Amino acid sequence: MRIGIIGKTNTDKAYEIAKDLSEWFNARGVEVIFEQEIGKKIRRRKSVPAAEIPELVDIILVFGGDGTFLGVARLACEHGTPILGINLGGLGFLTEITVDEIYPMMERILSGDYEIEDRQMLRTTVRRGKTGAKHYEVLNDVVINKEAVARIIDLEIYIEGSHVTTYKADGIILSTPTGSTAYSLSAGGPIVHPALPVTIITPICPHTLTNRPLVVSNEMKVEIKITSQEPDTYLTLDGQIGIRLKAGDVIEVRKSDTVVKLIKSPFRDYFTILKTKLMWGERYGKING
Repeated sequence: MRIGIIGKTNTDKAYEIAKDLSEWFNARGVEVIFEQEIGKKIRRRKSVPAAEIPELVDIILVFGGDGTFLGVARLACEHGTPILGINLGGLGFLTEITVDEIYPMMERILSGDYEIEDRQMLRTTVRRGKTGAKHYEVLNDVVINKEAVARIIDLEIYIEGSHVTTYKADGIILSTPTGSTAYSLSAGGPIVHPALPVTIITPICPHTLTNRPLVVSNEMKVEIKITSQEPDTYLTLDGQIGIRLKAGDVIEVRKSDTVVKLIKSPFRDYFTILKTKLMWGERYGKING
C-alpha cells in the first residue's frame, strides 16, 4: 500500500504528526509519499508537489481542517483516490478523525477495515461571450456575490432551461449536500444529509422576502445569468477559487461525473458530528460559560 500525506504547512503539529507517522508506516513496510513542503521539512526523500500525489498513492491522509480537505478533494476526485481527513484542531464535518484517533484508524486502514463514502460534486462552467468556457469541480459550494461596497445584484435563474426568477440579492449559493452545513447554512439554507442526490439554491439576503431557498434534483441543470453592471461581482468556488464576473456571464451548475471518495470515521456517524458541531442539546448558559 502507498500512503500520501498532504497537510497544512503553517503549523508545527502537521510536521510532527507526519514525521511520527512516517516512522510508524516504515516499520510496517508501507511506502509514504509526502507533499513537497512537508517532505522537505521533515527530510524525507519521497516528496512531490501535492497535485501529483493522487495518481501515485492508494489513500491520501489530509492534516488540517475542512478548508485543507476541500483543496485536496479537488485534486483527488479525478483519480478516485480515497481521502481521510485528520483534524488538527476541533472536529470537522470533512476532517472527521481527531489526533488521538490517528493510530487506531491507521491500524484499521492497514487491515482493510474501513468504509468509503462517495460525496457528490458539482461541475461549474463559466461562459463569457465567444471566448469559450471554463470548467471547475467543487465539493462544497458555488457562490456568486459582491464586495461590501457594491449594490444589490440581479441574477436570472434558469432550471432545465425554464426561467424561475430573477433574484435581487447580495448573491446566491449553489451547494451540494456536503456544503449544506457551510456558507449555505449561514445564509438560511437547510441542512441536507450528504447521501441525498440534490442541489441546494440559497439566495443571500434577497431583496424580496418571498425568495426562499430551493432544493432541486442534482440531475437538473441550473444556470445563472449575470444581468447587473456591477463591476465587483465574483464567483467563488469552495471558498478558495475566485473569478471576477461581468454582465452577460452565464454560470452553469450541474452534477459532476466525478465524486470525492471520503473514508468514513468508525468512531462516530454523521449525526453525531452534526450534533457536536452545532452544539444541539447544549444549554445556552453552558455554551456561554
